Parts: sequence; C-alpha cells; structure tokens
Amino acid sequence: MTNGTAQKSPSLNMISEGTRIKGTISSENDIRIAGRVDGEALCKGKLIVTSTARVDGNVIATDADIAGTIDGTLKITKKLTLRQAAKVGGDIYTKVLVVEEGAQLNGSCRMGTLDGSLDELTDAEFAEETRKNES
Repeated sequence: MTNGTAQKSPSLNMISEGTRIKGTISSENDIRIAGRVDGEALCKGKLIVTSTARVDGNVIATDADIAGTIDGTLKITKKLTLRQAAKVGGDIYTKVLVVEEGAQLNGSCRMGTLDGSLDELTDAEFAEETRKNES
C-alpha cells in the first residue's frame, strides 16, 4: 500500500503457442493470444494477437494489436492496430485504425464512435449488446 491505496498490478491472460481453445473467451483484463482460438474473444482491455496466432470467430475489445490471422468480425471501441503480418477475413468496426504496410484486410471497415462503452457493461450485457449490433 502506498498512501493508503493498494497498487493494482496489471493482469494479462496468455494463450501460449501450441494451445487451442474452443469456445468463448471473456476477460475484464488484457489477453495475449499466441495459439489458436475457435470461438469469440471478448476483452474489456487490450487484445494482442501474435503472428503465430489464429482466431476463428468474432473479436470484441477496447483496444487490439493484431499480427496474426483473424477470421471473423472485429469490433474495437478505441484503437485497432494491424501489424505487417496481420490477416483479417471479416468486417472491422473501430474508432481508430492503424495499418502497417503488408497487412491484409478482406472485409469492410467502418470507423467512428461505436454505440455504448465497454467499461459500463457487465460481461453478459457486453456479449448480448455485441450480438444485437451484428444484426
């Protein structure tokens, strides 16, 4: 404790190379994916997808840094960075988009403010709101 307040260390969930997960991943904190995910990734923090990673499903996060392959819709409420090795096969919805030379995007892109804020929603509300917005 410092000055009567507890210091909170940042939390990071990691899915290592060689690991495969089927289903929905939901986290209040950051997620780093180096393996494979067959399903949705819901992250109220920053989602990092390394060059060795593959996500077959929709991605919803506050911020995202993508270097791997994503086959699904990306909904990023703040900033999305597509690195040189990134391959996205799906639509992108984001406020800010940074694309490095060599990144591949096969889908449409809409930029601007997304409806609602991730921080104000519970996980269940977050997932339900995202599914409604896709319709």
